[in-house]
Amino acid sequence: MAKKKRIDVVYSTNQNYDYDYDNDSEEETIAKNEQLLYVSIDRKQRKGKSVTLVEGFIGTNDDLKDLGKILKSKCGVGGTAKDGEIMIQGDLKDKVFDLLIKEGYKAKKKGG
Repeated sequence: MAKKKRIDVVYSTNQNYDYDYDNDSEEETIAKNEQLLYVSIDRKQRKGKSVTLVEGFIGTNDDLKDLGKILKSKCGVGGTAKDGEIMIQGDLKDKVFDLLIKEGYKAKKKGG
């Protein structure tokens, strides 16, 4: 469960004060066959090392992390999943693309 964030007021001594809460709800995960994911290679600010990026995921952070875990385990490498994108260590664009298609996602290769 996500902790609700109070808006504008941190604390009030008035016992009857009604706090306003931030209603930051996560987007629901849409179906796999409706997702359009972009697979690309990124080398910027990584000291020349390649990272495979999967962008465009629409859904909850838990589902994003689950997809990232599947990709990392099938590729046999490390990586991370946050902020709507999955980073897989290494230049594995073709392999990740094929895995996403097998999992039922729509995917496109981005970049050269």
